[in-house]
Amino acid sequence: MLVARLHRVGELRLGREPVPAPGPGTSLVRVSAVGICGSDLHWWGEAGIGDAVLDHPLVLGHEGAGIIEDGPRRGERVAIDPAVPCGACRCCLEGHRNLCTDVVFAGHGGQDGLMREFVAWPSSRLHRLPDQLSDAEGAVLEPLGVAIHALDLGHLRIGGTAAVVGCGPIGLLLVQLLVSAGAVPVLAVDPLPHRRDAASRYGAAAAVDPAAPGALAALHELASGGVDTAFEIAGTDEAVQLAMAAARPGGRVVLAGIPGDDWTRFRASVARRKGLTIAMARRMNEVYPRAMSLAVRGQVDLGSLVTHRFPLAAAAEAFRLAAQRRGLKVMIEPGGSARQPAGRGCRSGMLP
Repeated sequence: MLVARLHRVGELRLGREPVPAPGPGTSLVRVSAVGICGSDLHWWGEAGIGDAVLDHPLVLGHEGAGIIEDGPRRGERVAIDPAVPCGACRCCLEGHRNLCTDVVFAGHGGQDGLMREFVAWPSSRLHRLPDQLSDAEGAVLEPLGVAIHALDLGHLRIGGTAAVVGCGPIGLLLVQLLVSAGAVPVLAVDPLPHRRDAASRYGAAAAVDPAAPGALAALHELASGGVDTAFEIAGTDEAVQLAMAAARPGGRVVLAGIPGDDWTRFRASVARRKGLTIAMARRMNEVYPRAMSLAVRGQVDLGSLVTHRFPLAAAAEAFRLAAQRRGLKVMIEPGGSARQPAGRGCRSGMLP
């Protein structure tokens, strides 16, 4: 099978490797779609993320979908949950599987990910895709799950006000969730014009350039003195500080971005004087059923996020484009053109 491995900063090498043999409790999956995530870009551009560093060639990719090739579920289209928690630690037993300290996660640390033609993966972590969702949309269920988890941590009351600072794919999915949940207004912040345009299309009442004069004052005016919950999805200190500045006194800030240098810095006086509650988002909990239900009912649009599609053989080109922050979601299709239901699907190779 064809595999793309990261050997060092910016160096993805294609190679041929044996098809993995599934063991007890696992299934062989032909991978049909893998999204490039911001965390993948950290690995690609920095040879690590947070306190994890590249110490051997690694297959990246954790946003995936495919087709089961063996066993009683053969032929079933599935979304691949990249997290395999231990199921026995205190976090798992208390219902916080995303916090499992012994979790195995695709494309991270010592676990190869999905940017290959086949993967053997625990059958319990393979979620059957509804016929209404394409393979590419199945891959986007993972970032949608991250957005759902961030929303859960936001404790936003119905009719509350919210801001999303950072409108990459997860931020744009969060904008859609907030609109669907009845937040008014939903404000979006991003320095890139095409992302601000997308946020507006997805229902944001205003999309603001953080570098524009009076950006913060405009947010406060739109939200009558500050939002109830501000979500930071950018991974920069500037975005964290803007989220805290945008929140009202007594408000809540959810930090979901991943900083490149493993540090988050902000002015303590702002957070202290406002009495802000700060929540840290770690991936997602068990939310795939909710994510699929929202997508099938049309409450979130997954397909339009996918603006570029590449074969696995062009993985290096796909990463270079994704690193330039062009388009929205860049998708790699190891098995060729991914299935998409009639009348739906992903736009290909064009900026929104």
